[in-house]
Amino acid sequence: MTTQDDIAQACEVLQRGGVILYPTDTIWGIGCDATNEDAVRRVYEIKRRADSKALIVLTDSMTKVDFYVQEVPDIAYDLVDLSEKPLTIVYSQARNLAPNLLAEDGSVAIRVTRESFSQALCRKFRKAIVSTSANVSGTPAPACFAQIDDDIKAAVDYIVEARRDDTTESQPSSIIKLGVGGLVKIIRE
Repeated sequence: MTTQDDIAQACEVLQRGGVILYPTDTIWGIGCDATNEDAVRRVYEIKRRADSKALIVLTDSMTKVDFYVQEVPDIAYDLVDLSEKPLTIVYSQARNLAPNLLAEDGSVAIRVTRESFSQALCRKFRKAIVSTSANVSGTPAPACFAQIDDDIKAAVDYIVEARRDDTTESQPSSIIKLGVGGLVKIIRE
């Protein structure tokens, strides 16, 4: 299967409200259409995670971040440009996303991916995609595809072909929260 076919198949599943397993710029993720409340609910069920815990979403550009956040602080553009490793930013006043995806305070965690497959997937899908680690809540996140539990694999509607044999151990992103007046809070380095 070509990469283009793999991306087209994943997008078709996402459009139908399905859940996929896919490689990202960090670790393998469970993903769905970030604007589809039912799909987001399925992700929480697969992870056996309380829906009071917000999920991260991926997009391919800062332009798309503007669509999902009421007001993107100027510093966010610099942080994304200058970051040497994947960076997830928590923004206040999310919009145009499934309500069950957001934190209780209405914020959302968004990462602009630079990894070629996940970036192409986000670009082709044209909407934000949920990206949460491919594990049951409370268990260790798998460092590569081979470490993903068979129960997770069986629970999703499509498993992307790309990078399945890549054994490079990936790390989670850094997470920062941008607050009012340019306040920056480091959540995970």
